[in-house]
Amino acid sequence: MQQTQRRIGLFVLLVALYVAGGAYATELVGGPAQVALFWPASGIALAGVMRFGARWAVFVPIGGLLVHLLFAPVPLAFLPWSLASNFIGVLVGVSLLKRAPGNDPLTVDFGLRALLGGMAMAVTSALIGTVGMVQSGMIALDALPSAISLWFLGDLLGVASIAPATLLALARRERRRVADGTSYAAEPEQLLWNVAMASSYLLMAWGASLGGNYALGLVALPLGILVWSALRFPPLHTAMAVAVTMLLVAGMAGMALAGYPAPAHTRDSVSLLSFLIAVAALPMILSFAMHQQRSSAASLTQRANTDPLTGLASRSAFEEQVRAALAEPGAPQMALAYLDLDHFKLINDTASHVAGDSMIRGIAGVIEAHRHRDDLVARTGGDEFALLLRNCTPMVAEDRARALLRAIEGYRCGWDGRMLATTASVGLVACQPGQGDYAQLLSQADAACFTAKEKGGNRVCLASLDGGELLDRTAAMKWVVRIRESLEHHALELHCQSIVPLRAGLQSGRHFEVLLRLRDPRTGELMMPGRFMPAAERFHLGTRIDREVISQTLDWLDANPEAAATARTCAINLSGDALIDDGFIGFVAERLRRGGFPGDRLCFEITETSAVRDLARAQRFITEMRGLGCRFALDDFGTGFCSFNYVQALDVDYFKIDGSFVRDMDTSPLSLAVVRSINEIAHVLGKHSIAEHTESDAQRRALAALGVDYAQGHAVDRPLPIATYFAAPPRGFWQ
Repeated sequence: MQQTQRRIGLFVLLVALYVAGGAYATELVGGPAQVALFWPASGIALAGVMRFGARWAVFVPIGGLLVHLLFAPVPLAFLPWSLASNFIGVLVGVSLLKRAPGNDPLTVDFGLRALLGGMAMAVTSALIGTVGMVQSGMIALDALPSAISLWFLGDLLGVASIAPATLLALARRERRRVADGTSYAAEPEQLLWNVAMASSYLLMAWGASLGGNYALGLVALPLGILVWSALRFPPLHTAMAVAVTMLLVAGMAGMALAGYPAPAHTRDSVSLLSFLIAVAALPMILSFAMHQQRSSAASLTQRANTDPLTGLASRSAFEEQVRAALAEPGAPQMALAYLDLDHFKLINDTASHVAGDSMIRGIAGVIEAHRHRDDLVARTGGDEFALLLRNCTPMVAEDRARALLRAIEGYRCGWDGRMLATTASVGLVACQPGQGDYAQLLSQADAACFTAKEKGGNRVCLASLDGGELLDRTAAMKWVVRIRESLEHHALELHCQSIVPLRAGLQSGRHFEVLLRLRDPRTGELMMPGRFMPAAERFHLGTRIDREVISQTLDWLDANPEAAATARTCAINLSGDALIDDGFIGFVAERLRRGGFPGDRLCFEITETSAVRDLARAQRFITEMRGLGCRFALDDFGTGFCSFNYVQALDVDYFKIDGSFVRDMDTSPLSLAVVRSINEIAHVLGKHSIAEHTESDAQRRALAALGVDYAQGHAVDRPLPIATYFAAPPRGFWQ
């Protein structure tokens, strides 16, 4: 019942708006063509039918009939032509508009298509209506060209100026999305804008009253204010301002108010209407473009701050929130908890990674359900979570952690006819605001969690800031011993994967990335970096691994000069510790001096996250390494902290677009927009772009169409041992 009443109310509202627009237009009828200078009702018609569908188009002839009955009497013979012209015109315009995919009214693409649809609507309406005027004797046949021109331009001005405001006002979902997803100017600036807009109207009227041949040029005053609105305010705000401005300017010109002369000839009317259409359309297109840019930036920030699998806060966002909490003066006691699922790899190996993801989402829901209102929760990676428990003593924190573990133990995830279950271990460290650094606290909580797992899991281990007595240091050092043993036995194995150009004209030869594998000397297992690099970086072994990789790579290339001669870009990953290792640059310089491989063919990849930790130091490191001829790539670009704020400060040669965006290009418009934006920014800065994790030929074609320079992934080739890789011919331009 309420839905029916709402629809009736909307229908009546559309009819009323149409009648109001028509009534306004009747005041602007004149000249030999006897056509209204401006027809606002066309914008209301297009917006209403576009928003609610073709079935609602009946409000157009109803509104037109009321206009003629109440405000603009016409010969009875012309009435059917008038009603048919507007009705058929709006159906033609909307059908053309909806033929193309994508109906988001807050995009430049939709705005341009709406303008084209409005043109089709205006042409159709003008042809039908003016023929009817001739048939009914309202105008002579020789006035037909003038009537068609003015009818077309008057309708198009109505579409350009009134349709955006009407459509956005009717689309509640888009208004809510604008409010939630982007940031615009604050209220004081909006108040200042209101004053400036009102002042521009007054100045325009005052200037026109003084006379002169260029009075219409004063429209530039509100046009400048409209551009301000497009840059700083939501599209609906700009659309409303455009509508009011066009109604005011067209009314002043059409009714010869405030000194504006009414158009005396058809060419005057055509010039005026063409100018006003441009004034109405340009701010709206600019507003849509700015909104898309803001939405993309907000989406990138949201993606960086939110874990995509669980919807919880990301590690970086959690760290920022905890640091702020620790800095709060007078805040009550709190505890930092580090939670890791026990033997979670068994679920991935036996039930699949998809099942593992489902389990992680379920566990995230359990944690979210058991957290207190002021607690902070994040997924820090893989099967690991972090919590900041506020306003609790160590004993209370331990009780809450045990209750959470019981809830996790009781959780069951149905998958493929089976019920999956798991347990978790928690490391706790109590803290007071101002006592201890976040990194130190997290390290202690992580170590306590490690101890809990070593003791069998499904338990809580409580540490303190000075309490190493509960930490089994021998267990905590097991990974260190394992990695060092592998380094001493030279168990690092180098694999290579091609980086191929997506367009002709780029540098020929081999472009490849050196990928690291670790061979366990006891089991013979070949381990991927994701398994051992976190531990290596935790215990500051990242730089030692970096040096070993560089040494082995250059040794192999020096021992195989024919293979080395084909290499044009040899990319090697660096850990974050390399950027702060005072001896690392000297090591690279000495190794290049002893070998024959030129430094300008080396490209070191640093992650965005490690670079922005100390931006100035990272740039100094890059500058000094460039003195050796080395090049640089910014790896995993797009997943760090507000990436676009740092790109100009880092002098790198390549932007490596994070593979998560490339993988989702086919199904996610957001990922496609991110890839396009990063590629365009790279080219604006004179850099090259590389798309990681290119897994299919379809992705390759899409990347090439976007203008991305290079691609890397399984669609090109899979990582191979370095000797096997160089035994195959180099990959050239990927057609």
